[in-house]
Formats: sequence, C-alpha cells, structure tokens
Amino acid sequence: MATNTVPPTSSTAPLTGPHDIVEAAGHPVGAGLIKDTYDPALTNEDLAPLRKQTWGGYNFFAFWMSDVHSVGGYVTAGSLFALGIASWQVLIALLVGIFIVMAFANLVAKPSQKTGVPFPVINRSVFGVLGANIPAIIRGLIAMAWYGVQTFLAAQSLNIIWLKFLPGSEGLLHHSFLGLSALGWISYGVLWIAQAALFWRGMETIRRFIDWAGPAVYVIMIALAIYLVAKAGWGNISLNLSVGKPLSMAAAIPVMISAVAIVVSYFSGPMLNFGDFSRYGRSFRSVKRGNLLGLPLNFLFFSILTVLCASATVPVFGKLMTDPIETVQAIGAPFAILLGGLTFVTATVGINIVANFISPAFDFSNVAPKKISWRMGGMIAAVGSVLLTPWNWYGNAQAIQYTLGVLGALIGPLFGLLIAGYYLVAKQKVAVDDMFTLSPTGRYWYRKGFNPNAVWTMVIAGVISVAAALVPSIVAQNGGPNFTWLGNYGWFIGCGLGLVIFWAFETVSPRMPVLSGDDPTVSDGTLDEGDSETALAAAGMTAGTGAATGTGSAA
Repeated sequence: MATNTVPPTSSTAPLTGPHDIVEAAGHPVGAGLIKDTYDPALTNEDLAPLRKQTWGGYNFFAFWMSDVHSVGGYVTAGSLFALGIASWQVLIALLVGIFIVMAFANLVAKPSQKTGVPFPVINRSVFGVLGANIPAIIRGLIAMAWYGVQTFLAAQSLNIIWLKFLPGSEGLLHHSFLGLSALGWISYGVLWIAQAALFWRGMETIRRFIDWAGPAVYVIMIALAIYLVAKAGWGNISLNLSVGKPLSMAAAIPVMISAVAIVVSYFSGPMLNFGDFSRYGRSFRSVKRGNLLGLPLNFLFFSILTVLCASATVPVFGKLMTDPIETVQAIGAPFAILLGGLTFVTATVGINIVANFISPAFDFSNVAPKKISWRMGGMIAAVGSVLLTPWNWYGNAQAIQYTLGVLGALIGPLFGLLIAGYYLVAKQKVAVDDMFTLSPTGRYWYRKGFNPNAVWTMVIAGVISVAAALVPSIVAQNGGPNFTWLGNYGWFIGCGLGLVIFWAFETVSPRMPVLSGDDPTVSDGTLDEGDSETALAAAGMTAGTGAATGTGSAA
C-alpha cells in the first residue's frame, strides 16, 4: 500500500505536478493539501482534504476486526445469549443489529471519502464552519472517557501476567493512589505509553497495527475455543446460554429488539467518526466492501467463537464465564495466561486506538487548528483520560449513567443531523473549499459561522434523547413505574429526531446552499466511481494538478 503524501515546503504553495508530491512518514500530518484561500484558523495539514487516498477493502475489514475483537466485544456478544431468548433468536438479533451498523457506517463514510476530510470537518457543511465544534467536542469528550476505560481494562489483563510470572508483584496490590493500586498504575502506565507511542508514529503505523492485530486475535480465539471444547467434550456443550424459562414468541420479540439496540449502541462511537478513516479509502466501493467483510461476516464468526468459549466454561470450570480474562485466569497454565493476557491487551489497544484515540485527535484539532495538531489533539485526550481516573467511576453504574449516559445519548442526534444534511438537504454535494473559509460570503458561514437550524435541532433532539436515557432510571429509583427499557433506544430516538427535525427546519427555513454538480468546486457524491474520477480529472481537481478539493483518487 502506498503511503500518504505531504505538501511542498510552503504549505500554501500550489503543486505543479506529480513530482512535487513528497512521500510522508505515513501519518496524516502533512497529508492534506492546503490552498491559498484556506483560512489558517480553520486549517492545518491534518484537517485539509487528502491529496492521496490509499486504503483498500482489507484495511477497513481490519479496522472493524479491531473494533469487534476486544474484551468489551466478547462480553457484549456473550451477554446477548443470556437474555432469556433462544440461540436462533439471538443470532437474528445479532445479524439485524450489525446490518444496521453497516448501513449507517456506509452512510457516514461517503461524505468523508468523497471529500477527503475527517468527521469534524465534514460537519462544517451542516453546522457551519464554527458550529462544527459542537459535534467535535461532544465526540471528543466521549472518546476521552472511553479511552481511559479501555486502557484500564487492558491494564487488568496485564496485571494477570505480572501476578503469574512475578509473584512478588502481589504486594503492590496493597498500596494504592487515587483509588488505583500500585500494580494497576504500573500496568496502566505501560499501556498508556505504548498506545501514545503507537499513535505518535502516525496513521500508517496504526494501519499496519490494526491490519495485524485483528487476525492475530482471531488465531488465539480459535485456539482458545479448540482447547476449551476439547477439554469439555463436544457432547457436554450446549450452545443455548439462555437463563430461566424459555420465552414465548410474543415475549421474545421485545427482548430481541433490545438486543438489536444493544449491538447498535455498542458500535455507535466508532460508527459516528468512521469518516476519520473512510477519508483514506481509495474508493467508496472499497469502503463498502471492507464494511461488509468486517461487520456482518466478521461479527457473526466472532460471536460464534464467543459462544463456543463461553459454553465450554460451564462443563470445564463449573460456571458460565463471559469475560475472557476470567477464562484465561481459570485455565491457570503459564503459557495460556501469557498468550491470552497479551492477546486481550492487544485487542483492547486496537479498539482504543481506532475508536478513542484517532477521533479526539481530529476533533480537538478542529477546535483550534493553528494551535492543536492531530498529534496534540490525541495527547490531550490521552492526558485527560488519566485525569478522569476511570477506575473510580467505571464500577459505579450511577456515575457511568450520568456521565457517559448523557454524552452517549447525544451521539444519535449527531448521526441524524449529518445524514439529513448530506443526503436529504445537500443531495450529496459539498463545496469543499468553503469549509475552510471564515469569509461571510462563504457558503457555510450561515450566521456568524453557525447554522441555526443545526444548533436548534441539536438542542431539541439532544434534550429528548438525554431525557430518554436518564429519566426512566430516576423515576424507577424513586418508586415510580419501571420503563428503564426506554434507555436502550436512546440512540434510535436521537438519530430519528435529529434527522426529521433538521430536515423539517431546512424545508421551512432553508439555510444550507443549493449546489450544482456542474460546479467545478463541488464534490458530487451522486457520481459513481468511474464518473467521479473522470469529472475530477476534467475539472483539474486531482492531486497531480494541485487544484484538488480533497477527493484525491476517487476511483
């Protein structure tokens, strides 16, 4: 795979030909093409449209493998089989949920792939060039919080290795600081530094890591499944992990719908900022192919492995274990603990990098491009994750509910707004250069840099979705009726409201510009792959001519 490219020494100097494109070290720093008309207050080389897009289908397949193959993914998939519904009903719920995830990932991917810009920048076309900081900050804060949680979970796996091979380390468990044991601090620190080092080397290094990490975890998962099944004996394994009495079909349907919602909610974060990755896709067709392999097929296979492993723990260990760390500990063999512990550390680092490090890197950089680079944005999130001391509130259900619950409920409206803005209102047409100007004549200036329709939609849909996430539990805790199940659908409620309300506002009082596909400054997502490349070449917008609007290699 070719590496990304950097601009000439002068960031605003136009390119005169393909020989002016210099090979980069493989990170997004320097990969964007900055034009003379771009305002420095909105632009840096990390946010500017890419001049070269190189990722293929396998890279996106590996991206989703890294998202699925984690301790959280293992526990989530395993827990669905304990909801009281039959295995075939769980299977249907898994497939429906993951196909919804794939559909929305494709929808979010297209505008960034076509324009070559990350998630916070494409939102400038909907929220306004300054209003786009609203979704950027929300998504960045969510990623920061979960970055700390995932690092803490990976540290738990590393603790197992220390305790097994360095018995004296057990004494470190009896000394704590800010609620975390000395051993926990060592493990957390090791992983924090390792992740920061990987991130600092750039996107190309990250791409290589996730290309390797996903398949590596599969090898260990398959080996773990074979070991446990052989130990238990195939005849002693039941694939039906449901508990309690079997539910009737009428009673099972609501549970299946809840399972679908759980799957979608679990992937809602990386789905939302998937544009940060799809922008590197050499074509939208490659993105869709990678999503098909990485979501329905990959998730189904991973779920089957999860069920086999979890089912085998009953005859082997005498109880059901849905946490892979607990399973590896129970095996007890030094080699198994070392290999299993390192595997789940790798898996968790993989999802942390792609879901919770890359996103805030772009999001925080978008807030102040002149002062905050992509790397600086990521490090702000990494430092902030420590200051949040996630180990103190991760085990507190109420704390999670009132922190991540509120922020998570806002993800849905952001989906609805972006999809409505790009597909329903703008008709897949984006004036790329106007996303990088603060001129009042810019097409995305709206009112002082904010689109009132988007802001009001976010307020209305956000308040309702947050209320759906928090009010039911508050009412139940105070002796009222129990409708906490409504919280499972916060994402769907927010997404639907964001889409409908914004579309209605733009219909009654239009703010977004009406663009023509014949305009050479406009990226037209309605063109198919071949037409897109031909049109860009005719308009002189490819990387080789230096007049690119960021679509790069579109085919």
